Amino acid sequence: MRFLLDDEQREFARSLDAMLTAADSPSAVRAWAAGDHGPGKELWARLAGAGVFALAVPEAYEGVGPLPVELAVAFTELGRHAVPGPVVETVAAAVLLADVGGPAAKEWLPRLASGAASATLRMDGHGPYALDADAVDAVFTVTGDELRLAPGPGVLSVSSDPARRLWRPAPGGELLASGTRVAGAAARAAGWAAFATAAQALGTGEALLRTTVEYVKQRTQFGAAIGSFQAVKHRLADTLIGLEFARPLLYGAALALAGDAPDAGAQVAAAKVTAGEAGYAAAGAALQLHGAVGYTQELDLALWLRKARPLRDAWGTPGACRARVLADGPAAPAARHAPGSEPDRLSGGLAQ
Repeated sequence: MRFLLDDEQREFARSLDAMLTAADSPSAVRAWAAGDHGPGKELWARLAGAGVFALAVPEAYEGVGPLPVELAVAFTELGRHAVPGPVVETVAAAVLLADVGGPAAKEWLPRLASGAASATLRMDGHGPYALDADAVDAVFTVTGDELRLAPGPGVLSVSSDPARRLWRPAPGGELLASGTRVAGAAARAAGWAAFATAAQALGTGEALLRTTVEYVKQRTQFGAAIGSFQAVKHRLADTLIGLEFARPLLYGAALALAGDAPDAGAQVAAAKVTAGEAGYAAAGAALQLHGAVGYTQELDLALWLRKARPLRDAWGTPGACRARVLADGPAAPAARHAPGSEPDRLSGGLAQ
């Protein structure tokens, strides 16, 4: 299937791109890595004002979602601009709380939707860490069939990306819910986290490719721009193909989530492994084609290079995602289009 965003979705992407460009996100990332969350939280407030976090919150809790297609659009832009903080985890926490329901959902979901509060999440099966637990209002943990509000951020661990600060939450905390409902909600939240991370990885890869293309047009060797060399062209073309191959898988997963398709988990896993590895490959190409300057911390390129591998592995390693695809198997496409035929348009999260 081929997909096209509708006019409103494309305008949403353009507005986020313009807002994040004007906000100087690289400066916010550097400040976040240094432990200064002020600029990053200002950026989060703007994103909340644009309705980004409300996309994952049901209307019953003052949100507008769940709208997975629009969420894919938004998180691709967040990846393209290297927005710091647990944006994925806030979305996953919203999905988790909405499924669990009860007093915790009523207390936290309206605040998450409006940006009045932020959250991070640690769940069994997805590592012992909660991303940026020191910078949020709530640290939710799922252990077995128990959902708790952690009493504090816990212990800081070293991360390959200084702007992704990993914390081991303190044990215990307030019990918010328990039982099989929590386990089911956690599995669904993990799927949405993988989906949003795939969109971030795609945006990260796009930013790396764009920056590298600009660089090879300017860098000269033997009296010619290195971008004119065939080997460089082929490397960049391969990078572009990888990213463009991931995009329809991401939108296909969005439609599967919107329709609660039986194979939604497998489709999300396919999108995650493809987007994650395409973004990581873009990082490798960017580093090689920038040469020695690509290793310098002063170059903004480093902000995206450091994100590519963590995003590839977060909320589902390539191996785990491939195993999920093989176990569940993708559903047969609902329709196939001949070349030149009218593509599907993604409207309100559903193909029309």
